[in-house]
Amino acid sequence: MSSRFITSLMAVALLTTVARGAAPKPTVQSIGDQVMCLCGCVATLNHCPHLNCATQAEMRAAIGKEIAAGKDETAILQDLAIQYGVQVLAAPPKKGFNLTVWILPGIGLLAGLAVAIVLVRRWHAPSAPASAAAPPVDAELLAAVEEEIKTSGLGPKE
Repeated sequence: MSSRFITSLMAVALLTTVARGAAPKPTVQSIGDQVMCLCGCVATLNHCPHLNCATQAEMRAAIGKEIAAGKDETAILQDLAIQYGVQVLAAPPKKGFNLTVWILPGIGLLAGLAVAIVLVRRWHAPSAPASAAAPPVDAELLAAVEEEIKTSGLGPKE
């Protein structure tokens, strides 16, 4: 191999490493959007409506300490889930039983769509054609009815 090829290969490897770069350092703000405040409100840490919320301040301080310790975002979220429980995460993890939270809405949507399609097809299906031939008439019954009409005077006047 030529030295020019090896140099080019090393340059490409170096450039791809530099271009990829390190993951951005997490901030309290970025993690606060992914974590629920546990004060009783149903909001993320960054959007807690309570002024001077002690829970929010405590959780922000814990996140700040973990960032100062050099942990990445994933590790901080895992530590918070261990400390406060999985309910602290704004989005449930996509594994185990929590996977149903991600899958069931799609299944429900598909089932509803299938039911709607079946109903529309049934409503627009052509109905069975009416039979052209009249049902056969009993000759004895017809004769009895005609005789009754003649004797009662309800028949046509001749």
